[in-house]
Amino acid sequence: MIVVMKVGSPEAEIARVSQDLAEWGLTPEKIVGKHKVVLGLVGETVDLDPLQIQEISPWIEEVLRVEKPFKRASLEYRHGEASDVVVPTPNGDIHIGEHHPVVIVAGPCSVENEEMIVETARRVKAAGAHFLRGGAYKPRTSPYAFQGHGESALGLLAAARDASGLGIITEVMDSADLEKIAEVADVVQVGARNMQNFSLLKKVGAQDKPVLLKRGMSATIEEWLMAAEYILAAGNPNVILCERGIRTFDRQYARNTLDLSVLPVLRSLTHLPIMIDPSHGTGKAEYVPAMALAAIAAGADSLMIEVHPNPAKALSDGPQSLTPDRFDSLVQEMAVIGKAVGRWPQPALAVA
Repeated sequence: MIVVMKVGSPEAEIARVSQDLAEWGLTPEKIVGKHKVVLGLVGETVDLDPLQIQEISPWIEEVLRVEKPFKRASLEYRHGEASDVVVPTPNGDIHIGEHHPVVIVAGPCSVENEEMIVETARRVKAAGAHFLRGGAYKPRTSPYAFQGHGESALGLLAAARDASGLGIITEVMDSADLEKIAEVADVVQVGARNMQNFSLLKKVGAQDKPVLLKRGMSATIEEWLMAAEYILAAGNPNVILCERGIRTFDRQYARNTLDLSVLPVLRSLTHLPIMIDPSHGTGKAEYVPAMALAAIAAGADSLMIEVHPNPAKALSDGPQSLTPDRFDSLVQEMAVIGKAVGRWPQPALAVA
């Protein structure tokens, strides 16, 4: 249930209404929009009469029930306004959301050594990336595949951030590692395989860093949004959804099926920002540029693209990684689409 306050409602009146609702055993969450303040009511609201709440204050415009099972993640919860996730980085605050330019995340699947990660960070930053991605801990299908260097790789990511000024996005697999990952990461990633690891979702929701939640390989949209609800319910409002391809019946030609239809679907359901990962979504470097361009045209807020200085020798996911030179040219191609749909910085970022 949400309480929509009238335009110009005094802060003292909003505080009084919140206090009254708290005395009813509810937890009001204040959401400040462009023009209005909305109070999201958390608690047992099934038997509450909206008209009874309306009578609390003449400054209440309307009281609405949130019909979706994902309450905090729903578009209704913010009264139709998109979220703006703000991530502080060494180069300043980066805004991720529907009303901001497309944010680019780039880097290798795994952190392999300092020279490689620092070189990649400098190259993708020069091309226009805002964040460096790189796995310190890697969930792999085979127990014999490279699992990442673990804690030592976090120090290499920190060195890459110092050298480039990029923000850092890296994955957490185990809640025991969360604290040390959050010391380095500007955004904590929950991977596809952990999308429904509910104990982990609660833990990342209880810490302050923004969370990037990848869609599970076989997850429905509602299951994905309910996973986001776990994070939001634990207290962290800064969640970014990432579509990375789903498993379908045809895996002969592409690694996964990249579901770009989630862009208009999610826009109608949730206020959360949406990122697209065409690298995992296709699994082949030659398909990544077309899907990246399509994602921008369809309204993506952010893109995650794998880049490696020598994909043929990558320890993980080399076939889907672009070379730095190809990434340079792709950013310029993306700028054309981004400018056409009004989602690119002006002027477009130039390759250094």
